[in-house]
Amino acid sequence: MKFLLLSPLVALALLAAPAATHAQAPATVKIKVKPAGRPSVKTKTNVTAAPAEAPETVFAPDAVVDAKANALTTNMQQNLGLNPQQTEKVRVINRRAVDMVESGRLRHKADPRKLAGVIESAGRSRLEALKDVLTPAQFNKYQRKREEKMGVPNVQGVQGNAAPGLGGGVPTE
Repeated sequence: MKFLLLSPLVALALLAAPAATHAQAPATVKIKVKPAGRPSVKTKTNVTAAPAEAPETVFAPDAVVDAKANALTTNMQQNLGLNPQQTEKVRVINRRAVDMVESGRLRHKADPRKLAGVIESAGRSRLEALKDVLTPAQFNKYQRKREEKMGVPNVQGVQGNAAPGLGGGVPTE
């Protein structure tokens, strides 16, 4: 008999939980209980749903973002010979990119694919913004250094064996 009395409460809790997350208007829950040897009892209960909470926005600590952006900017200033106007523009670009990456790290700790997408997006937008600020010579130098750091092979220095079936380039007789 106790099981039959508890089951409407469990059913009410289970039915009310999804309603609380999806709707903000009051919901009516109907429960039908049939105790052993007695007529069934029907009840209606109005349940007011709690408002759904907005997802929390994650921000990286400003001190960390500023330190990384300033280190990047100082390095670029020394290696590319930036003038003061370029330095300030590059600092803003670097800060924005570092903030995107650090916030992505916090937000997508458990999902490396999403994190990689955030990092790729931040890098692409940073590169486009830098292209507008740097002179062509500075940008080319930046690209070369970036490719060296990332391990991208130099087009002129690509060497290796020929693909099988395409010949080795040395005639045989």
